[in-house]
Amino acid sequence: MTGQGGARLLGPADIRQLAGRSGLRPSKKLGQNFVIDHGTVRRIVALAGLAAGGPDAPGSPGDVVLEVGPGFGSLTLPLLEAARRVVAVEMDPVLAAELPETVRCRAPGLAGRLAVVTADAARIRELPGEPPAVLVANLPYNAAVPVLLNVLARFPSVHRGLVMVQAEVGERMAAPPGSRVYGVSSAKLAWYASVRPAGPVPRTVFWPVPGVDSCLVSFERTDPPPTPASCAEVFAVIDAAFGQRRKTLRAALAGWAGSPAEAEALIRAAGLDPRARGESLGIAEFARIAGAAHERGTIPPGRHSTIGKP
Repeated sequence: MTGQGGARLLGPADIRQLAGRSGLRPSKKLGQNFVIDHGTVRRIVALAGLAAGGPDAPGSPGDVVLEVGPGFGSLTLPLLEAARRVVAVEMDPVLAAELPETVRCRAPGLAGRLAVVTADAARIRELPGEPPAVLVANLPYNAAVPVLLNVLARFPSVHRGLVMVQAEVGERMAAPPGSRVYGVSSAKLAWYASVRPAGPVPRTVFWPVPGVDSCLVSFERTDPPPTPASCAEVFAVIDAAFGQRRKTLRAALAGWAGSPAEAEALIRAAGLDPRARGESLGIAEFARIAGAAHERGTIPPGRHSTIGKP
């Protein structure tokens, strides 16, 4: 199938042929499940609402897109048609080396729009060229939340995105406070962005077929709640609150604060009930607790969280 911009999209036979030629066997450890369905990649690109810019869109600079885990290029090819530039971050060196050649063969007129970086997207701190504005990706099943947290933390230019993740992970990412699946990833992502579900994806669109279904999740970057505390300080409160999920905040935060009494004092200083549980708090409430601790100067640096920890 040829796309609107002249790219010849990859189907099941193409993916298997590329895998055989490169000697690659999909790795569960790396979360490698490759999209083989044209309709799915077209749907993702359409929902992302990208602007290519150039002569067909006068006055529009177009979007620079960050794609994580491009694999063999199933999504990369239609992204190149729809965006001005795609920066593809691929952890597997074999796939990273194959991708430019695949694009040159299947979309020669678009090859200049692609930059490939061989790196772990959950740890990457720099990208070449103009900063990306949009993240569009089929995220590896085993690292979706760490990747998204790192991208949002390290690249403030990324202001929106659409990602495909395991259905259960996507449900947690978009869960509101009080939800059965609301947890650490829900709260930490809310520090950076508003996250919402964007539709289901059946397992049959992948090769190899995974044991679970997937879903699409969209996000729009938002300002974090006002607080004197740092992101790491707020995340430390979230980690502690959900480390003992069924306990009250007073009990769950005792280790973080140094004692149950100090935890209660900080919770009350934030205007909250020490008998509440972490699953009932939104990101603004966690920020207030961290802010109270910051202002009192009671939390040692060793009790701060790392930014990308899910």
